[in-house]
Amino acid sequence: MNEGINVAGVYVDDQDEALAFYVDKLGFRVHTDVRNGPYRWLTVQHPDQPSFQLGLLKPGPPVHDEATAQTLRAMLAKGAMPPLVLAVADCRASHARLKALGVEFTQEPTERYGSVDAGFRDPAGNGWKMIQAPKAAA
Repeated sequence: MNEGINVAGVYVDDQDEALAFYVDKLGFRVHTDVRNGPYRWLTVQHPDQPSFQLGLLKPGPPVHDEATAQTLRAMLAKGAMPPLVLAVADCRASHARLKALGVEFTQEPTERYGSVDAGFRDPAGNGWKMIQAPKAAA
């Protein structure tokens, strides 16, 4: 029986830096942080989504050979990985709060199609869209 997706991963170049960003700035909490030699399985979760984890994964062994890891790191540095989406109740307020915490935005809050969205990147270069859902018609 399929019970759904539990973990989705993003590649990061520095797991400690990523952990600080996701916990201290975005408000996630550590779910799992274990090591096996140089390999580290690190996941965080949003406090409102306890059944879902975001893996902060460093390209390299045992999953990737060095050539593949190097390619992934280069793509990450260029911001070429698929974007992630963070749902927020108030995009402008969330933007102001995160900007005050030092999050660098690539797009200021913009209204489109009845919603408001903004863009930012994590320290590794992963792109995020922060989206406020359209208000329901009265």
